[in-house]
Formats: sequence, C-alpha cells, structure tokens
Amino acid sequence: MLNDAGASGPTPLPRHWARPPGLNEPAPEFRAPSTLGEVGLEDFAGRWLVFFSHPADFTPVCSTELVAFARAYADFQAEECDLLGLSVDGLASHAAWLAELERFGGVRIPFPIIADEGLHVARLYGMIQPGESDVRAVRSVFVIDPDGRVRATLAYPIPTGRDVAELLRLVRALRASAEHQVATPEGWQPGDAALEPTPPRPAAADATPSGGLWYVRERPL
Repeated sequence: MLNDAGASGPTPLPRHWARPPGLNEPAPEFRAPSTLGEVGLEDFAGRWLVFFSHPADFTPVCSTELVAFARAYADFQAEECDLLGLSVDGLASHAAWLAELERFGGVRIPFPIIADEGLHVARLYGMIQPGESDVRAVRSVFVIDPDGRVRATLAYPIPTGRDVAELLRLVRALRASAEHQVATPEGWQPGDAALEPTPPRPAAADATPSGGLWYVRERPL
C-alpha cells in the first residue's frame, strides 16, 4: 500500500490518540511481549512501578537512559518498585540493542522492555503524541502504585533525556506521602522533614507558635 509520500509502506496512523491516564486513575491493563517474556500490568500488582517509553532502539539518548536505569535498578528495588520499558521496535531489535549495551557499555538491562510494534500499549497510555511524532513514542513516564493507580506522569520530548535520579526521588516522595499521609517539600529526600497537610486558616497571623508561615508545618519522618 502506498503511504502519503507515495512510497510503499504501512498505512499512516490516525492523528487522534487516547489521552494518557490521569492522576489517581486506574492504569490501563495490557498483555504484551517483552525482552523477559510476556508481561502485563497485573504482574506488578502489590508493588510500585515506573513504566516508561523510549522512542527507538539504537539511539543515543535512549541508550544513556537505559544504562542509568540499570545502574539504579537496585535502588528502585529497595523501594519496592519495578521498572518496565517500552518502545515500538520489535523483540529482535530490542535483543540486539541490549546485547550491544552489555558488550560495549558493560551494563546488563535487568528489567523487561515491551516490544509494542502494533502500538497497542502506546495507544492505551497516550505515549504517541502527534505534535512530536506520529510513529514514535515520546519519553513518557507513569509511576503506578501497588493498587494499580497512576500517581505521577511525565512526558519529555524525543531529544531530551530524563533524570533517573529524579525519578527515584519521585518514587520515594510518593511512598512517603502514601505511608505517612504527609506532603513533601521541594527537593525532598529521605531523612528530610515532610510537611503536614494544609491546616485550617487561623484567626490571627501569629497563630503559628514558631512565628513562621501558618500553612507550612514540618513533620519529621
């Protein structure tokens, strides 16, 4: 079949895509082939999950990200958090790329990467954004809690790499909020004080004993 450019190839994809799942909504269920066998969302039930997409195999930015995720894998596991990648390339491409990363980069990728050639999972999660590309996933991130609900989302453009250390910090902050019913301030790290939920507004500005902002109350964890 001829495509819009007049060359032989697949039918162009529609420009309408489902929106990504929103915060606190159930993450869409799926089953898909991956580098470690078939996987589905239910396989990660009871644990946190960072589910991320990358645009293509054998690309420079994606390679740096996968290496960084692999090096931080034990830290994510310590937070009871699994990692799951996705791209629209096939399993053979994935396998060759990961072998090359291990051979020349010295890093084995210990988590599964979905081969989503039919774009089924990418459509479910709104990973294809036509303003960036009709045929490649943007750098989407979904942090999913043990109950299967989306707790955080990010979307980076194709040329811009993500910060894996920040994603790990995000998981830790989400866990702290869920387990202790607190909020976390800018740049929060484990060991830092958290914040109480916003209290009722006091009748007088000096109602805070510390004399600070009445709506900023720290709680040690």
